[in-house]
Amino acid sequence: MGRRTQRWRGRTVLAGTAALLSVAATAGQGVAADTFPPYRFTAGAERVDGAARPSDAVRLTAGTTYRSTVRDDGKLYYGLRLDGTSSAYVSATAVPKPGTKVVYSDGIKVSLLDPDGHKCFSGDAGAARFGPTESPRPLTAWASRRAGPGTYSCKGAGTYAVLVERTSGDGSSPDDWELELGYVSEPALKEAAPSAAPTAAPEVWDSASPQAVDGPVRTRKGGTSFHTARSLEQGVWKDGIRAGQTLFYRVPVDWGQQIDATAELGPSDGDGFLGNALVMSLYNPVRALVDDADTGYGGARQRAALEPLPPVAYENRYAVDDQVGGMRFAGWYYLAVHLRAGMAEAFGDGPFDLTLRVGVRGAAGKAPVYGGPTAPRDVFEVSAGDRAAASNGSAAAGGGGGADGDTTMKAVAAGGIGAGCVLVLGLAVWTVTARRRAAAEAAASGPPVADGRVVRTYGRSRGR
Repeated sequence: MGRRTQRWRGRTVLAGTAALLSVAATAGQGVAADTFPPYRFTAGAERVDGAARPSDAVRLTAGTTYRSTVRDDGKLYYGLRLDGTSSAYVSATAVPKPGTKVVYSDGIKVSLLDPDGHKCFSGDAGAARFGPTESPRPLTAWASRRAGPGTYSCKGAGTYAVLVERTSGDGSSPDDWELELGYVSEPALKEAAPSAAPTAAPEVWDSASPQAVDGPVRTRKGGTSFHTARSLEQGVWKDGIRAGQTLFYRVPVDWGQQIDATAELGPSDGDGFLGNALVMSLYNPVRALVDDADTGYGGARQRAALEPLPPVAYENRYAVDDQVGGMRFAGWYYLAVHLRAGMAEAFGDGPFDLTLRVGVRGAAGKAPVYGGPTAPRDVFEVSAGDRAAASNGSAAAGGGGGADGDTTMKAVAAGGIGAGCVLVLGLAVWTVTARRRAAAEAAASGPPVADGRVVRTYGRSRGR
């Protein structure tokens, strides 16, 4: 009975180990499936609920990222406490669930309201829609309160409200959308700074279409969100994108520099033509939309290029044109590239070859002198560390890799480590069980004898 029990236990241990290894393998297979990772929200983002009335709104803190949820046709309020000298920028990224049905007019809108409930007008486009792609993807809208010289409303200090509205069209899905909220505070310029004088946007700048960036093609996998955007420097970058996927990249652009970008979709087999198949959007350091470009696709190579943009300058904020006004800060600029979900029906799921040509022209100029710290700190600066990140390709969240590749590799590593730990544990238990069985057998039959001395059949040594 003792021997049978020990053998049964050994089989149980091995069976349990095999089962655990099977679970680990299954988890690894789940990561390797033909589905791309979803939008990866900022790590540690604070959960907040939007209020139905401004008076009940939770107050947001500058430099902090938040998560929330908005319902179909929902209106949510969040609070801000503003002084009379700082500019405030609030962004909301709406993330529908994969497979959500959306139509042209579906989107998100962000507004700022002063203490009396009046909407602040600053000339910024506060709405974002899915448009003709009618393809679910992360949408980002923004609004601002601009302080300083100029005839802007909402200049006084007080408690302001952020209004986030979901605009829905007929036939769209009523599912809730996840939200990522950002709030950036920009202090006024230091009064003694020479750059404090200009109150108008530059009228002359190089608006000629830049020459196409050429050079060796390097591979970098894009991230799935602003938080995991893959860092790029000037050059030609190769990636792969699936139907319905949005990839994020970021490029450091310093004061006085110009950015240009082109996205190319490689050839593939298939029939027909799909309009607005590829969409590329450029966002500035406060996640405000600067420009976007799109192209149709019929199986042959197609490209979408941004319009020529001015050099980064503080006084660009005084421009009437939103494209010029968006180039008002130095810092990380984000490229979001989306491939329309409808591509799958005509050309397959992919991945399709994606080539990005990114140019950063001009020497870094002198930065304006602020009268206090920004929040987040250094958000409008390009440091040596930022340039190194762009060179080595680290992701915005750190770790030195793109979100998709990193997620997969981390999952594989975790699965491998987990499976290895299970295997080691299983072998250790099996070894102990085997030793106990041997001891029981030895006790039943008496100690083996060799040359008059006991020879141990278990333990670390077989010494005599």
